[in-house]
Amino acid sequence: MHFLYNIFISIFQGTLPLIGLLSSKLKLFVEGRKVVFETLEAKITKDDKVIWFHCASLGEYEQGVPVMEKIKTEYPEYKILVTFFSPSGYEVKKNSKLADIIVYLPIDTVNNANRFIALVKPQMAVFVKYEFWPNYLKTLSKEGIPSIIVSAAFRKDQAFFKGYGGFMRNTLRSVKHFFVQDQISKELLETINFSNVTLSGDTRFDRVSHQIEMDNEVDFITQFVDKRLCIVIGSSWPEDENVFINYINTAPDNICFIIAPHEIKSQGVQSLVKKLEKKTILYSEKEGHELNTYQVFIANTIGYLSRIYSYADIAYVGGGMGTSGLHNILEPATFGVPVIIGKNFDNFREAKQLQKLAGLFAVTTAEEFSQIMSKLVQNKTFRAQTGMISGHFINSNTGATNCIMEYIEETLKKPVM
Repeated sequence: MHFLYNIFISIFQGTLPLIGLLSSKLKLFVEGRKVVFETLEAKITKDDKVIWFHCASLGEYEQGVPVMEKIKTEYPEYKILVTFFSPSGYEVKKNSKLADIIVYLPIDTVNNANRFIALVKPQMAVFVKYEFWPNYLKTLSKEGIPSIIVSAAFRKDQAFFKGYGGFMRNTLRSVKHFFVQDQISKELLETINFSNVTLSGDTRFDRVSHQIEMDNEVDFITQFVDKRLCIVIGSSWPEDENVFINYINTAPDNICFIIAPHEIKSQGVQSLVKKLEKKTILYSEKEGHELNTYQVFIANTIGYLSRIYSYADIAYVGGGMGTSGLHNILEPATFGVPVIIGKNFDNFREAKQLQKLAGLFAVTTAEEFSQIMSKLVQNKTFRAQTGMISGHFINSNTGATNCIMEYIEETLKKPVM
């Protein structure tokens, strides 16, 4: 099976020039990989000590941040290398100061894996959540370089736990240690005879819990909200708009709304504006306006959402009404805010957990959205109790980073073989 995998992955790499012609995003995927080895050769010397983090995309990067921050503080002599598979992660974080080097991960061929590991010579490799690349993991194991998976989450429908999943199970055997999010993941790994597993929890809880300690004030948002009850709609898609537009258009004028669309291209933003009947202002047009005279503020920019959630009395998190995937519910929850989401969240453990605790509500229609929103707006006690559940949920699930760091500290004391 490994032989067939290598044939497939080599063919895939050979077709990359054609793939890059299909879309602008795929072009980034292809073009960005052309300079990886050149970048590594320029930025890593033979005397450097490197810890390598691999993140599939932006969400996994955010999960890795608490561990990266700890390493940067406690082991400043190490360089941090971050690789991304997806352009949506790399393009957003390519200039981050947290890592010393940020590049795309070359395609998982045998030659690429051998060349990459030989250039980087990492003291340790940290894979965040998933992405188990057989040739990279095999090469790391062969070179005696420990690899760990952090914030891992497994499901019983994955190939690892099927009769035909022998190749993928063998890939996992190259991993030195697994740090998993929940008991289910630990038990699933035990069913296929993995004992090198620690139930640590999800580092995202540590990540968002730190946000509340920061200075979250945004001047123009303060001016806009102006002590009104504020509803924040974060990372919304057109499918989400179908749920919340009617409520906004019929809401009392003493309520203000902040909408941060996931896609901020002009065409999509203007389509949203046309649906709104309330007085609306865009981030890009805010200068020179009395912002508190508007009912809706559209944040057609990036980089503010985590702080904007601090202004919310109620939050709707997008992605769940369609198939794009639910966005981060933990960001608003850390501020003690009731959270509303769309109907599609079966693969999002934290959403299911918070729903069971009654800190989160899932809706399927515009009518359901209006009903729960009206109850939260009108019943201050209910809103406060629900928000308190959300905040407690975050606080009671922190600690994964310290658990992982204990293992890293012990491992770094041992020389790479």
